[in-house]
Amino acid sequence: MSRPMYFVQQCPVCGRGLQVRLELLGKQVTCRHCGGAFVSRDPAMGMREPSIADSDLVTRANDLLTSAENHRLRPR
Repeated sequence: MSRPMYFVQQCPVCGRGLQVRLELLGKQVTCRHCGGAFVSRDPAMGMREPSIADSDLVTRANDLLTSAENHRLRPR
């Protein structure tokens, strides 16, 4: 089983840096510090809205990571 991957995003309410699981990219999350709700975004995306292509890319990346992990764990 592969470990979850994270990216760091600042909470737009309190400014605290939060680790957000990659599979939550583009979804609404809540800051554990202040309770502020916001849509998670990769800082490299700037202010543009996440698109279907972005979520497809995340799904493909997760599939590749899982495949690599399964290959590594396979007995020789």
